Amino acid sequence: MSSELNDSGYGEAGPPPDVITLRDLRVAGVVGVLPEERTRAQPLSIDLDIETDLTRAGMSDHLNDSVDYGAVCDRVVAIVVDNAPLLLERLAHLITDDLLAEFDLIDSLTVEVRKLRPPVPHDLGTSGVRITRRRRH
Repeated sequence: MSSELNDSGYGEAGPPPDVITLRDLRVAGVVGVLPEERTRAQPLSIDLDIETDLTRAGMSDHLNDSVDYGAVCDRVVAIVVDNAPLLLERLAHLITDDLLAEFDLIDSLTVEVRKLRPPVPHDLGTSGVRITRRRRH
């Protein structure tokens, strides 16, 4: 099966999306179902992949043409601190919903939330979830 390339050198799907990557945002939050997880914050690590068209920002060199990742980090930290979900799945969902509502330039968002000290009796480095949500048009 041959693949047809367009003038840009990419196939019908076009170029891969532009992505802003944020790695290992460290924040302490109350999350978990065990009694000891409900009474004190535990260390979490959060990764975000933010799909957005960076063409305009690349040409203009203006922050308002991109997604301000400092503001993204501020919102993520506030979500973690202001909520106390039982599940990492819920925390990841809260983060994606908030960021998609707040930042119009985000087309798609992948969030990974990890517990850095999972409460299990095994030598487990981290436990986590990763979810991807797309803006509904």
